[in-house]
Amino acid sequence: MKKIVITQSNYIPWKGYFDAIALADEFVIYDDMQFTRRDWRNRNIIKTPNGNKWLTIPVEVKGKYFQKINETKISDKNWNKDHWNSLKQNYSKSKNFIDYKDFFEELYLNSTSLYLTEINFRFINAICEILKIRTNIRFSSEFELKEERSERLLDICLKLKGTDYYSGPAAKAYMNERIFYEAGVKINYFDYSGYPEYQQPYPPFDHGVSVLDLIFCEGKNAANFLKFSFNE
Repeated sequence: MKKIVITQSNYIPWKGYFDAIALADEFVIYDDMQFTRRDWRNRNIIKTPNGNKWLTIPVEVKGKYFQKINETKISDKNWNKDHWNSLKQNYSKSKNFIDYKDFFEELYLNSTSLYLTEINFRFINAICEILKIRTNIRFSSEFELKEERSERLLDICLKLKGTDYYSGPAAKAYMNERIFYEAGVKINYFDYSGYPEYQQPYPPFDHGVSVLDLIFCEGKNAANFLKFSFNE
């Protein structure tokens, strides 16, 4: 049994994203597809005393209607300082913030790449290190793929000799399950229900915020609030 997960890169994703990485034997970042505006590619949510707040990496989009995620460029070189200042302001009193302050400060201030994909991958890698997730991460651009969406996903699974493909529940709306079945690859859909709550700042509790919230609140215990931590 070899489990494959294929998904687009997100900026400081929520904990479910890292559950997907932890579950997989091979995790493929699907970045040679169209960048979607007002989506998770370049933004995520943190908690503040005044409610949830978006942290958004500004990117070049004017006239670039069909650009791919891995072609998308950062448009404001000061985004990293702004985001780090916002995180300090809102999480400095969280019980484990001090343990990760230097780590994330260095990560943010040295995140100066021109391309969004490189920024996202840098953060995903760093957070996997904290959560002790050791799954192999690859990029879809490594593969020569077919054109139709489901066929592309299946093609990656077959090239990686995968037996099980895992996807988010929203994919049921477009997935051509028949071709996976005929190829002998089982489709599985994640169930994101049943996560335990933790001591989160600024009620009410919200499971959907960036995983940085969990790390700053629970520190070394953060992985215990995932379903598939430590590649179980």
